[in-house]
Amino acid sequence: MPTENAVHTDAPTGTGTPAGAGTPPSTDSPPSADTPPGARPRGRDIRQLISYALVGGSGVLLDLGAFLLLYNVAGLHEQVANVLSTSLGITNNFVLNALFTFGKRDRLLLRYLRFYAVGLTGIALTFVLLAVFSRGLGIDPNLVKAGSLPLVLVFQFVLNRKWSFA
Repeated sequence: MPTENAVHTDAPTGTGTPAGAGTPPSTDSPPSADTPPGARPRGRDIRQLISYALVGGSGVLLDLGAFLLLYNVAGLHEQVANVLSTSLGITNNFVLNALFTFGKRDRLLLRYLRFYAVGLTGIALTFVLLAVFSRGLGIDPNLVKAGSLPLVLVFQFVLNRKWSFA
């Protein structure tokens, strides 16, 4: 008697093709009973990473553009400009990630607060980098801000995926 886990490659399918032949296993299907807990389909992970990167890119552009305007045009202090511009980028990224990347529309306030808390870690990290490299070493704050963005983006992706949108 066959079990649910048995794979029949020689049984006819009615199409003249053995069952399973010519059809690669899907990476988008839900995990089976044999899938270890916590394992995710690979195709979904890749799409999620690409979507997160695109959303992050829009947030980076918005954050950096707002920082440049607030610091260079409005004349705000670099740290104030950083908090405001980063907050704008965080909010943009939350909305887009909730809708497109992670597809989560439940518990939005809790998720936003978690997402923003992760964003605060980015503000804190950028704060330290600006203090050390701009104030301490005299490097242009615009360059420090731009250089900090990729580091902060990767750090926040990991935290958001595991906590904000888990």
